Amino acid sequence: MALSTRPLGSSGFNITTVGFGSWAVGGSGWPFSWGPQDDAESIATMRRALELGINWIDTAAVYGLGHSEEVVGKLLHDLPLSERPLVFTKCGLIWDTNNPLQPAQRVLVPASIRRECEISLRRLGVERIDLYQFHWPNNCGTPIEDSWGEMVKLIAEGKVRAGGVSNFNAELLERCEAIHHVESLQPPFSLINRVAGDREIPWCKNHNTGVICYSPMQSGLLTDSFAASRIAQMASEDWRRRAADFQEPNLSRNLALRDALRPIAQRHSTSVSAVAIAWTLSWPGVTGAIVGARTPAQVDGWIQAATLQLTPEDQEEIVSAIARTKAGSGPSQPAKAASTGRSS
Repeated sequence: MALSTRPLGSSGFNITTVGFGSWAVGGSGWPFSWGPQDDAESIATMRRALELGINWIDTAAVYGLGHSEEVVGKLLHDLPLSERPLVFTKCGLIWDTNNPLQPAQRVLVPASIRRECEISLRRLGVERIDLYQFHWPNNCGTPIEDSWGEMVKLIAEGKVRAGGVSNFNAELLERCEAIHHVESLQPPFSLINRVAGDREIPWCKNHNTGVICYSPMQSGLLTDSFAASRIAQMASEDWRRRAADFQEPNLSRNLALRDALRPIAQRHSTSVSAVAIAWTLSWPGVTGAIVGARTPAQVDGWIQAATLQLTPEDQEEIVSAIARTKAGSGPSQPAKAASTGRSS
């Protein structure tokens, strides 16, 4: 299946507008787990995504405390080099192996960045990471200039092809950009969490920095089948049980917005999930969306987002629904019309 692509900054990568997110692949046993996950099912799900044309996988060292990278590595090992996807991973979250359920610390000390890179290379079984990203801003006192300087060294040494950041604000992006070009930003961005559309995504568009947004379906809320009753059925360790968006009064507002997408999905003969993802892809400056799945069938449910074009009438309907339901926060539409970037 041929999917359209967009250039990721000036990295030279042309990535499909949807990529596979391997957060849930990490399985259980850590603070932000989605619950138990079978490795064979994960590999089958990633294979399905590749069969449908997706050409990149996003993971992170902290997902499953290394396990997600290991499972992605198993997938890569069994694929011919010519069929391997681009692999994006992240560093900067350090966990205590003696207390795995304690939240990881945000550490961007240069020596730690280098050590994490070497470990990720081994887990993934690759000689070079395609896109290496800082997972969160530092909170251990290291100036971001020192941290980003280490990323530049890893690129120069050939351990990393391109460097990016995740969850950074515009001020931190500016400080990194002054040292070396930031190829990508990974912000949370969805119909519910629209905050990055105000400053960060426009900043990236103006600086030729790619944007690969995460949680475009707001961790499952913006899917056809999600219901309030499902929360009680989630695994006890599923992080969503504690999340504000899954609790009242936010939950009812969010599901009302989801329901407002159903007529649009019906007009396009597609899923609510695909509409939600396509909305993020229509935002000027967004390069691609990271979409997770735990089964091959879930991939089938949202893959149409890669080719779905929302009409002006669809967009107006969505803006109206956001205002009516009062769901989420952030701008409901771009400040001004602009191109999302060329496709191929």
